[in-house]
Amino acid sequence: MLLAGLACLLLPESAAAGLKLMGAPVKLTVSQGQPVKLNCSVEGMEEPEIQWVKDGAVVQSVDQLYIPVSEQHWIGFLSLKSVERSDAGRYWCQVEDGGETETSQPVWLTVEGVPFFTVEPKDLAVPPNAPFQLSCEAVGPPEPVTIVWWRGGTKVGGPAPSPSVLNVTGVTQSTVFSCEAHNLKGLASSRPATVHLQALPAAPFNITVTKLSSSNASVAWMPGADGRALLQSCTVQVTQAPGGWEVLAVVVPVPPFTCLLRDLVPATNYSLRVRCANALGPSPYADWVPFQTKGLGTAPASAPQNLHAIRTDSGLILEWEEVIPEGPLEGPLGPYKLFWVQDNGTQDELTVEGTRANLTGWDPQKDLTVRVCVTNAVGCGPWSQPLVVSSHDHAGQQGPPHSRTSWVPVVLGVLTALVTAAALALILLRKRRKETRFGQAFDSVMARGEPAVHFRAARSFNRERPERIEATLDSLGISDELKEKLEDVLIPEQQFTLGRMLGKGEFGSVREAQLKQEDGSFVKVAVKMLKADIIASSDIEEFLREAACMKEFDHPHVAKLVGVSLRSRAKGRLPIPMVILPFMKHGDLHAFLLASRIGENPFNLPLQTLIRFMVDIACGMEYLSSRNFIHRDLAARNCMLAEDMTVCVADFGLSRKIYSGDYYRQGCASKLPVKWLALESLADNLYTVHSDVWAFGVTMWEIMTRGQTPYAGIENAEIYNYLIGGNRLKQPPECMEDVYELMYQCWNADPKQRPSFTCLRMELENILGQLSVLSISQDPLYINIERAGEPAEGGSPELPGEDQSSSGTRDGSGMGAVGVTPSDYRYILSPGGLAEQPGQAEQEQQPESPLNEGQRLLLLQQGLLPHSSC
Repeated sequence: MLLAGLACLLLPESAAAGLKLMGAPVKLTVSQGQPVKLNCSVEGMEEPEIQWVKDGAVVQSVDQLYIPVSEQHWIGFLSLKSVERSDAGRYWCQVEDGGETETSQPVWLTVEGVPFFTVEPKDLAVPPNAPFQLSCEAVGPPEPVTIVWWRGGTKVGGPAPSPSVLNVTGVTQSTVFSCEAHNLKGLASSRPATVHLQALPAAPFNITVTKLSSSNASVAWMPGADGRALLQSCTVQVTQAPGGWEVLAVVVPVPPFTCLLRDLVPATNYSLRVRCANALGPSPYADWVPFQTKGLGTAPASAPQNLHAIRTDSGLILEWEEVIPEGPLEGPLGPYKLFWVQDNGTQDELTVEGTRANLTGWDPQKDLTVRVCVTNAVGCGPWSQPLVVSSHDHAGQQGPPHSRTSWVPVVLGVLTALVTAAALALILLRKRRKETRFGQAFDSVMARGEPAVHFRAARSFNRERPERIEATLDSLGISDELKEKLEDVLIPEQQFTLGRMLGKGEFGSVREAQLKQEDGSFVKVAVKMLKADIIASSDIEEFLREAACMKEFDHPHVAKLVGVSLRSRAKGRLPIPMVILPFMKHGDLHAFLLASRIGENPFNLPLQTLIRFMVDIACGMEYLSSRNFIHRDLAARNCMLAEDMTVCVADFGLSRKIYSGDYYRQGCASKLPVKWLALESLADNLYTVHSDVWAFGVTMWEIMTRGQTPYAGIENAEIYNYLIGGNRLKQPPECMEDVYELMYQCWNADPKQRPSFTCLRMELENILGQLSVLSISQDPLYINIERAGEPAEGGSPELPGEDQSSSGTRDGSGMGAVGVTPSDYRYILSPGGLAEQPGQAEQEQQPESPLNEGQRLLLLQQGLLPHSSC
């Protein structure tokens, strides 16, 4: 119901003659979510430019309308479809006349709703039994607002005016606190605040000693858990042996978690350990870490280089490069040591001043191996690489006896031969054919000696259509994280063929397709795709996130992802993303339920079948909740019915775009399925597994009513007030008390009091087990006996390998996200003896099973044949 406010005023005497803004000040008070229409009447101008102003700023809303009453009398309207708190304020309209701006009297708009929190309780960490405070504040309108505190599941004290401070004397374990704000419009719940207990910190770890010298050492470590209290300092304890007398204890503020130990004794073995402290006290010590300080000097760190030998008549001269000290700790370098050995076991060691030695005491007829090192006051440095002097060589060489570079000439020769062969082949090929600008001609010469011209285009040119570019994930403009998730499920566009349209909506469509398998066979799939005029990368990313989400699912009652593909378009246009899903013959559950009740040929759905649908959905949602996934849009329209009559939970995102009739946009927020939302979702936009349970209860109601619309006759904007008043969906006719009781538990105002999906599944399975088995001779049965080969009405020609049994589907009938409900049913009342239609005997009979299709579906419903389960 629209609330009209007249925001107008007679102009003052100084205004232009004949121009009037008529009306009087108005004060409006409306409930949040209600529509409001304001109007302003202007007389004395032809086609005035009426502007609406809110609190001094011009309103940019598109919901403005101007209606002429006469040539110089106009009425302007400003419509607010669903008011929020931000819409409250002072409104007026204004017109310009002769360079002056004239304004009307204002309308004061007040928006009432459930309380809005300005301060919510925050998480704390406190010592055991220490007092602390929590704050909570909420505002209206309407006022007053009272605050009720909760500790865990227990109410603390009575209502208090807002703002409220809760004084707690102390806790002995982690405790959750929250507050509720109440006013005349209802209540709102704050975020839960967890008060954790502080504890002593844990011992540090990863202790390392670096930058050792003769008297100093640097220590670094990683702190353990801080016990929810800030670490204040760490203590480094040093001893000369683990558990021995303490040599040094250093207390350092943290961070950083490092320490420099000074005044240590050179060349001494030490051990150290570390502990850290917070306000409650110190942690345990970490394990001992041993280390040793360096001496006053160190041995040389470098080996002599370029050791070589020169044969002379008098002996063998050895030479090498001089070693330069690398640091002051090495001190001055002394003589060199030379060690040699021969294969007969003869060996010797010489001390040489300088970088040259004359070797005389060796046997020239045997191979000789020589090494050299440099010394200082501390000791000998590393030895050089051995020099092997062969008895057949005139001079030795550095390195091992057998050179590792002997294979290089061979490799170079092979590469040269390959390059030469490739060049010759290219020359011969160019002599045999000539290339034109657009292709290749004069391919070969035939046996008669006459040239045969074969033209093959090097590139395809189309002057009528722009060139298409290859579609890749990089060309979509989506996030790198999403690209990584989709890379391994990307299917080339050429691998499937699109078929008839199964359904379409405001933002996308669903089409049947044939997907080519690795063995060359085809399988029928359903393809979701965005409309061609959707060009924003944000829309594409939102669309593909559903596929990335489904990629992780593997459950018989949760829709599985086949893959993702991209449809190429002309240059400059983003590819069209497509999500490929299994084809569901019977389409979405809501359309199937409607067909059973108000279709062209209504048919009966036994109670056992309806309960089985609920069990399947509960199984799927139990799996999703176990993986911490919140669906947010559970409804019969988003559950798909497979050929074996099992139900899969589907549509993890696109359904908000394809189905628009059951969704409601609040202000600038996204569209929401209001009649399936829980109270906390409507009030605070809060979604949890408990809100999915509420939606499951509404879905159960849909199933029991065979697809009726919930809350018929109640507007979307009125749902919250309806529910907050304690009203719920009524018990459907012929609905068992046990089933309705389960539904009603799902709609508990306290989310934590609603049953889990595991509990719902078990209860529904118990109810199903108590029902009598359907009689094959008494209960009605529905089967699809369409004529094979007949195309769908208005549909496209059959695709290669298409299943003929589902080709009679009409476009748009029971459109689902991944399938379509058959629209041509025939019914019989005696499933024990199915009547044959002319030309249908072969189609209906299953040669590999003694049961025909109708008996098989009936037994599937009764659970007498294998059925997908949790």
